[in-house]
Amino acid sequence: MKKFVVAIFISLLLSGWAMAVEVDREARIAESRAVVKAFFGELKGQLGAAIKEGGPTHAIPVCKEQAPAIAQKFYADKGWRVARTSLKLRNPGNAPDAWEKKVLESFEARKVSGEDPKKMEYAEVVQQGDAWVFRYMKAIPTAEMPCLMCHGGAIAEPVAAKLDQFYPEDQARGYKAGDIRGAFTITQPIK
Repeated sequence: MKKFVVAIFISLLLSGWAMAVEVDREARIAESRAVVKAFFGELKGQLGAAIKEGGPTHAIPVCKEQAPAIAQKFYADKGWRVARTSLKLRNPGNAPDAWEKKVLESFEARKVSGEDPKKMEYAEVVQQGDAWVFRYMKAIPTAEMPCLMCHGGAIAEPVAAKLDQFYPEDQARGYKAGDIRGAFTITQPIK
């Protein structure tokens, strides 16, 4: 009887822990979605303003300089790593780690299966070194405008020249509307 009571106690304890982890997971996903929305909103606004001011060549420095600055604000506010990554890199500094690469490849497979890239996301708790972290990724679908001006198959010569100047190893061209351009990636420490 004593073993039975202990087993029930352990079972209740573990199910309570699992429920707490699931509630925390859903809260972390919701918070990650909000950060991605804010990051993308600010970046898109700055890109739009730069394009309006001087065309697509003015937008290239925004992606190179302002996107990391926007991500840094979230790190300062929350202590999270917030970034963008892709399987076809423009900036080698944004190369995916092994976990991110696996998720990006799964996004591509999901797209081939007919899933809408606008709705693709993935979250998981993983061990990173000696710590556990919450990782989240949200696919970035390629939009007709402004994405294809710098990432499409028919990039105007002044834009291509500016891209070559800023990104001599650029692989992030040749996309079509609806392709997965990459993903926002977030790493949250777990305390």
